[in-house]
Amino acid sequence: MARVRGVRKGPIGVGDWLIAVGVAATLLVTGLSEQAPATGPAPLGYALLITGGLALAARRRAPVVVLAVTGLCALGYQAAGFGVPVVAYLFAVYATMRAGHRVVTVAGSVLMIAALPFAALVSLHDLSKAYAQSRGALELAWLVAAGAAGEALRQAERRAEEAERTREETARRRADEERLHIARELHDSLTHQISVIKVQAEAAVHLARKRGEQVPEALLAIREAGREATRELRATLGALRSDTNPDDDNDGMSPSHGIDHVPGLVAQARTTGLDATLAIEGRRRAIPAAVDRTAYRIVQESLTNIARHADATTASVRIDYRPDALAIRVDDDGRATPDTAPVPGRVSGVGLLGMRERVTALGGRLRAEPRGGGGFTVHAELPVDRTPDRTS
Repeated sequence: MARVRGVRKGPIGVGDWLIAVGVAATLLVTGLSEQAPATGPAPLGYALLITGGLALAARRRAPVVVLAVTGLCALGYQAAGFGVPVVAYLFAVYATMRAGHRVVTVAGSVLMIAALPFAALVSLHDLSKAYAQSRGALELAWLVAAGAAGEALRQAERRAEEAERTREETARRRADEERLHIARELHDSLTHQISVIKVQAEAAVHLARKRGEQVPEALLAIREAGREATRELRATLGALRSDTNPDDDNDGMSPSHGIDHVPGLVAQARTTGLDATLAIEGRRRAIPAAVDRTAYRIVQESLTNIARHADATTASVRIDYRPDALAIRVDDDGRATPDTAPVPGRVSGVGLLGMRERVTALGGRLRAEPRGGGGFTVHAELPVDRTPDRTS
């Protein structure tokens, strides 16, 4: 997490107040242990001792301001005749160095060392005594130690942040390499097989037409499914490759199917002998692209499951544009009932799992279960008022 130099957002913590109160109490007790100065405003000196300590509560949020406040308070109570060590200022030096304000810290400390004797001279009226009191109030070794401690911790934190950033970049690079590996494996294993299916179907259709024979609907459906599978596989592989290579133009392909393509899915389902219907209700309007793609995938996976597992004769697809959500419902009259054993692929398959993950990622709800009167239902509700437009 990036840190703003010299500023930390959020309220002052309990620990900050404990340190500030502790330093203020130490300074006040030290001041009270001394004999009150004969000259100089003693109440003002006590107030400056307390103020300098309490100012440390904000040292993480505004270290430069705290450095200036503690320094001025130290000069003030020295001028009031209190020879108390400038402990609060040393804490401020540590905090300012830790925040990375090295030039300000060094400049302020030089001014502090130079000004302390003159502040003490106001109450002592003796230059030699003033120098002695200022040396007792601010030892150079203390000042160097406070600054060195702050700088050392700042360097340690910077190295830790750099190590964390390096780990994140390594993990991201490995993920990119894995995506590219998956794209290559899919290309090698699936593209060839789908291409063979498509070519064989194309050849069979061509020969049937050449002989003047009627082309079976199932063969036409296989040909169209092969074409669609090839297009989607190329688009998906292109998306995987473009994630790892921004210069890859993906051959102009993108997995951009949405609700406008649902009628094609329903028509394709009819070619398999399924009596499929589509109803779109509500006022159609622009919806986030992620919702649009997810709606298409829900219908696609549901119709595929019906064809593979349901032994159904009819299926209905209903898409409802609601004020704050898009509802998708796919019903069939297959053999599933609440009392029957789960059909493999209908309730726990990879397709349904992917469907549920898509819906959940968009903040929606999905219900997929047998219907009371027989058959299976898939009902999804996708919010459209707060869903981010992101790729699926």
